[in-house]
Amino acid sequence: MAKLVLVRHGQSLWNLENRFTGWVDVPLTPLGEQEAIKAGQSLKGIQFNQAFTSDLQRAQKTLRLILEQIGQTHIPISKDKALNERHYGSLQGLNKNETAAQYGDEQVHIWRRSYDVPPPTTKTKDNPEGISESLKDTAARTLPYFNEKILPLVYAGKNILVAAHGNSLRSIVMELDHLTKEQVLNLNIDTGSPIIYEIGSHGEILQKTDKVIQKV
Repeated sequence: MAKLVLVRHGQSLWNLENRFTGWVDVPLTPLGEQEAIKAGQSLKGIQFNQAFTSDLQRAQKTLRLILEQIGQTHIPISKDKALNERHYGSLQGLNKNETAAQYGDEQVHIWRRSYDVPPPTTKTKDNPEGISESLKDTAARTLPYFNEKILPLVYAGKNILVAAHGNSLRSIVMELDHLTKEQVLNLNIDTGSPIIYEIGSHGEILQKTDKVIQKV
C-alpha cells in the first residue's frame, strides 16, 4: 500500500484579488504561505519518496514549504507544465466579478465550470498561440503525465506528493474517483488542503482522506 497526496497551492495573489490566473506566474500571498505550512504540518508522519509539481511558482513554493515542515527537502522533485493550471485564454488577469457583470453570470459560470467549453481567446503578445483550455483540455495534458510518471511509482509502493492547481488536480481526482463530466462540475479543491489516497498494488483505492485545513 502506498500514499498519493494531492495538494492545491496556497492562496495566490490573484486568488486574493479574485482574478482568473491560469498560466500567469503569480506568487503566494502571506496567507497562502501559511496555508502551505499548515498543510505540511498535517502531513507529518508520512515519509515521501518523490514529489511532483507544476511549472508555476505558487505550486513550487507550496511544495517547498510543505517539505520544509516535514523535514524532507532532500527527496527528488519533478517539475512539469503538464501539471499547470488550466489556461484561461483572454480571461487571464480579469476580475471574475467584473467579467460576470460584462458577460453575465451564466456565461462566466459555463466558462469556469463546464467540462468541455473553453474560455474565449485571441492571439496576443502574452498568448501568441491563442491557447485556451476547458477542463477536458487540461485533463488531456495532465492525465497522460500522471498515468506515465506518477501512478507507476504509487503502484510500486512509493509515497508520492503532488503540489499543483485546482483544475489539474480536479482532472486527476476525476480519474481516480471515476467521476462523470457532470459530477466533476461540483468538485472544488480548496487551497492548501491535502487529499490523501491510500492505493494498493493493483491500483485499488483503499481509502481517501480529505485534510481540511482551518483557514485563518
